[in-house]
Amino acid sequence: MSAESVTAVAPAGPDTSGSSSGGRHLGLALFVIAAAQLMVVLDATITNIALPAIQTDLGVSDANLAWIVNSYALAFGGLLLLGGKAGDLFGRRKMFQVGTAVFTLASLLGGLAPNESLLIGARVLQGVGAALAAPSALALITTTFPAGKSRNTAMGVYAAMGGVGATVGLLLGGTLTDLLDWRWVFFVNIPIGLAVLAGTRTLVEAERHPGRLDVPGAITGTGGLIALVYGITRGGEHGWTDGVTLVSFAAAAVLLTAFLYLQARTVDPMMPLRLFKDRTRSGSYATMLFIGAGMFATFYFLTLYMQLILGYSPVRTGFAYLPFSFGMAMAAGISSKLVTHLAPRLIAGPGLLVAAVGMLWFATLEPDSSYTGHLMPAMFVTALGLGMSFVPMTLGAVSGVSHQDTGVASALLNTAQQIGGALGLAILSTISTSAADDKLPRAAGSLYRGLATNDFALVAKAGDAVTHGYTMAFVAAAAMFVAGLLVTGVAINAGRQQHTEGAAPVHMG
Repeated sequence: MSAESVTAVAPAGPDTSGSSSGGRHLGLALFVIAAAQLMVVLDATITNIALPAIQTDLGVSDANLAWIVNSYALAFGGLLLLGGKAGDLFGRRKMFQVGTAVFTLASLLGGLAPNESLLIGARVLQGVGAALAAPSALALITTTFPAGKSRNTAMGVYAAMGGVGATVGLLLGGTLTDLLDWRWVFFVNIPIGLAVLAGTRTLVEAERHPGRLDVPGAITGTGGLIALVYGITRGGEHGWTDGVTLVSFAAAAVLLTAFLYLQARTVDPMMPLRLFKDRTRSGSYATMLFIGAGMFATFYFLTLYMQLILGYSPVRTGFAYLPFSFGMAMAAGISSKLVTHLAPRLIAGPGLLVAAVGMLWFATLEPDSSYTGHLMPAMFVTALGLGMSFVPMTLGAVSGVSHQDTGVASALLNTAQQIGGALGLAILSTISTSAADDKLPRAAGSLYRGLATNDFALVAKAGDAVTHGYTMAFVAAAAMFVAGLLVTGVAINAGRQQHTEGAAPVHMG
């Protein structure tokens, strides 16, 4: 990729690196942070390509298939705030090391998993490791890299990893699944994790802050989210008046209410409510929630469509996502330049509108739609829109944060994306399944039976119903992007100087 000028802003706070990092290997430190961020982000999507292979090999039920994706997203998003706070209290480099080690071990267990229960358990453990490592990665930039060009470069690379990591995961997942085995989508993390651990000595530790972990907050917050997602998933399968479904929603309401109460009363809360006093920051978090909801579900349904309906191999599916990667990188470069001239809402707003148009384009898919005439341009348009949104939201979330809150503030951005992804996938899966079953009862199961027995008549009938379900999910995803657009227009009122003051243009290639 040609060099793109990217403007990035480090979180506010004193410069703790300065001369102390002048003689350090900043290139290696940047590699360590970028590799860790890429590993964490791509693992949210790298398993998507392998889902059909995993389902066939381990006999995963249709109802549990989405949990292979959601179990990671929920653990990651639900514990990110605790991970950010742990870094502030016990040392960000130490938490970065612990999180990377846990993630690497969980990847080994996932690759060796003999059944769906242990695989989902390994995915949860991966999410725990990611939650410890990810917030400290961004915070370590401010302590390792001197203020100015070096720090801005590191921030630009970090933002780029977050923007294209999901697409890289899809590409890598397809290649590994097709050429080797689905288990390698987990094994590939092991050498990366070990290399990151070996390079952490180049990172500069930050000062620790007094306080304690908010364990009750972590339990109520994460438990409430799990209950909510489970209720949505079960409601779509067993009905909204099902007893377990109603109990799940009730538990979610109680736990999430308790979580907010604890955050308001606890001396050292996991999620300091003061972070939401800034209107632009709150708007950035809310918008990222909607972005995650639409984007995660898009990868999930497009992958199933290409493999189950169009008959693509895993590696072909992975390479089919290349236009998405190019569009995302191109738009991120453009938006990084525009933030020095325009207010964030004037960049993110139009971007979300373009992304919604891309979703509606996907909603016109048919069982025989072509790649070049339909999928490829729709992917590129959607990626352009999302890429225009990522940089303003990232800068808005961390700009102006006090030094003691940098870990938690950066964790909130990832939390919004991951939780949005989990909720979005649960909601859109329910919509998709209901729409497909309205046309043909148990459409997905019929499609799998037809493919297994070479019953082409059944494949055609079930494929039409399943595709209809996917298109309804894309319509709902478009609505989520429009909701993000509305939040951006109403809540994000910062001018360009609030995001660009003191920034310097940097380049990534």
